Amino acid sequence: MATRPLTDGRTQSHREVVRRLAAAQKSNRGAAGWSRWVNRPAGRQLAALAYRLGLSPNHVTVASAALSGTGIALLATQRPTVGTGLLVAALLVVGYMLDAADGQLARLTGTGSRAGEWLDHVVDATKTAVIHLAVLVSWYRFLDLPDRMLLVPLAFSAVACVFFFSVILSEQLRRSAHAALGAPTTRPASEPAPVLRSLVVLPGDYGILCVSFALLGFSAVFVPLYTLLMVANALLLLAALVRWYREMRTLTA
Repeated sequence: MATRPLTDGRTQSHREVVRRLAAAQKSNRGAAGWSRWVNRPAGRQLAALAYRLGLSPNHVTVASAALSGTGIALLATQRPTVGTGLLVAALLVVGYMLDAADGQLARLTGTGSRAGEWLDHVVDATKTAVIHLAVLVSWYRFLDLPDRMLLVPLAFSAVACVFFFSVILSEQLRRSAHAALGAPTTRPASEPAPVLRSLVVLPGDYGILCVSFALLGFSAVFVPLYTLLMVANALLLLAALVRWYREMRTLTA
């Protein structure tokens, strides 16, 4: 449920807006560690700043897309040096924080819309696929790797796209089934969120991928790390698909 918008964000202190944002959060259940303990809290601070500046959720979404898009473009076009890696990581991390901020801002102001949700998902879907293609281009242009290693970012792109689509589809089908039964369509923010699960799914968190690009200039470290992340994401996807399929069968029943 959306929180009633404040009359004028500029008359509220930053701390007061953050407090109200905290009361309008969605559940952390199922959220990976980076999103739960770093990205969402940081996004809350950015959402409070955006609110006090009078920005809309769509403004924040566009800012997130601009930073993420710049980081991905640099990844594909610039030689992977230490400086490039740090800049790419910083742009992607802040872009991800803004991605968390737009939804929080929408819940605070009660301005969430289908158009806004559509825009947010289109931006997420685009970066989910393109970021791994940028890695492919970077490896092909700048690194002397065996040809078979170019399959790694291709596989990662496929895994990430299937993961993203499956999450969105499962969420929509779950909402539809709950709405048909007259049950709540969202989890309460106070619902317990197991710490162990947040740690287990940590390798699948987009934020961890963003941070890993800080090692881009150290190819002997980044290439195996990126490969391990791809394998971990593939295993997490396989486990999630089995769980979601069983859940969908239960909802159908």
